[in-house]
Amino acid sequence: MMPKHCLLGLLIILLSSATEIQPARVSLTPQKVRFQSRNFHNILHWQAGSSLPSNNSIYFVQYKMYGQSQWEDKVDCWGTTALFCDLTNETLDPYELYYGRVMTACAGRHSAWTRTPRFTPWWETKLDPPVVTITRVNASLRVLLRPPELPNRNQSGKNASMETYYGLVYRVFTINNSLEKEQKAYGGTQRAVEIEGLIPHSSYCVVAEMYQPMFDRRSPRSKERCVHIP
Repeated sequence: MMPKHCLLGLLIILLSSATEIQPARVSLTPQKVRFQSRNFHNILHWQAGSSLPSNNSIYFVQYKMYGQSQWEDKVDCWGTTALFCDLTNETLDPYELYYGRVMTACAGRHSAWTRTPRFTPWWETKLDPPVVTITRVNASLRVLLRPPELPNRNQSGKNASMETYYGLVYRVFTINNSLEKEQKAYGGTQRAVEIEGLIPHSSYCVVAEMYQPMFDRRSPRSKERCVHIP
C-alpha cells in the first residue's frame, strides 16, 4: 500500500502543472538504474536517492524501445515502493534495444528521470545452468540435459529454447567420490549423453554447464547428481 505521506508525491505526477511544486535535489534522484537479466527475464533495478530512505519514497517506471520517441508507463510499477520492476513482457524481443527510466516522488517533491544505459537482452542476459537428470544403466550413466526455460514464446505458443538464440556447448563432468577426482566426460551440442568406463563399486556425481562460444561465456555449474555404480 502506498505510504500516506507520499500521496502528495503521486499528485506531482498527475498534476505536474502545479506551480508550487519544485523539483527535488539531485540527492532524491534514483541511483544505479539498470537492467538485470537472467534467461531473458529482464528486471529493472535501482537504488534510492541518498536523501531519503527507500521506504519513504514512491517510484514511477517507464520504458521504450530504441528509436521510439514516446515513453510508455509501466502500470504495475506506477507509484511502487519497491526498488525493482519486472519489464520482461515489455522487452520480449531479445535482439531489440531498450531503455527504462525511474523517477522518485515523495512529500511534495519529485526527482528528475534517471535512465538506464541501452539494454539488449540477447547480449546481456546471463544463463542458468542446465537441468541435469541421470539414470544408471548397468555400469554406465545416461545423462539428459535441459537448458533453462525462457519467457519467450515460439509460433506454436510454446516456450522457446535457449538454443533458438545461441549456439550452446554442453560440458559434463564426472566426480569419482572415492578418488576425489573430477574428469570431463563430454563436451558438445547433444543433450543426451552416455558415460561409460566407470569404475565398479564407486560413487559418482555428475555436474554440467553451458558454454557460449560466441561470447566465451559459461553458465554456473548445475547441482550435483550422484549415483552408485554396483
